[in-house]
Amino acid sequence: MSYDTIGFDKKDHVAHITLNRPDVGNAINIQMATDLEDICQKVNQDQHIRVVVISGAGAQAFCLGEDLDQFSSTILGDSPSLTTLKDFALRHNVAAMVASMECPVIAAINGDASGMGLALALACDLRIASGQALFGVHDLSRGYLMASGITQWLPRIVGRGKAMELVLTAQPIDANEALRIGLVHRLAAPEQVLTESHKAASQIASEAPVALRYLKEAINKGMDLTLEQGLRLECDLYMILQTTQDRVEGIRAFRDKKQPLFRGE
Repeated sequence: MSYDTIGFDKKDHVAHITLNRPDVGNAINIQMATDLEDICQKVNQDQHIRVVVISGAGAQAFCLGEDLDQFSSTILGDSPSLTTLKDFALRHNVAAMVASMECPVIAAINGDASGMGLALALACDLRIASGQALFGVHDLSRGYLMASGITQWLPRIVGRGKAMELVLTAQPIDANEALRIGLVHRLAAPEQVLTESHKAASQIASEAPVALRYLKEAINKGMDLTLEQGLRLECDLYMILQTTQDRVEGIRAFRDKKQPLFRGE
């Protein structure tokens, strides 16, 4: 299936989502949010997909946030088709859509990421960025509160103090600073970002897919639980995994000193 604003393809067990509006910095409009929602749902329904890579089209931007032309038309009353609460919620829910994918997701940040685009990247599990990328949150200068999830994702990843600095000053940071504060996990040359991201994706995809999903669930849900509750969740998921064929295959391969062949069963 093809989409108007997003490229989507699969190879082996890795899916690749490309935000495809390079003429506007891959800014998110209603159509892109709609396309992304459909893709995220399809990923969760496709057990063949074990890892997802998200990148932006073009060499300049990963995603520069929401489409300000469309947004300003809404505020000024020029576009009545965008006045419904449903459209607003859809556009501002893209980071949650990405986070809802059950398999690991890698952000291949091939260019600048700001505002809603940064929130989308933060919703991914791993972030590999171009050494030339810039990161920022400019919402305050436009007179509105961030409603992209950035106020929740950012402090969880870089801590409250650094998050407050980034959103209050609206000053962008470079890739080296992003790496230093833990905003991204590693840097690559601009032309190597996709290669490195797919290399990481292939390595992760070779692992047991059920275990991958449960590992992600344990960490993400555990963040909102007490330590005791989180340990109980981890134990429950561990016990469920003992009933899978992949667990049997993993033990057999270890015993026979062979590479396991996981099937997601």
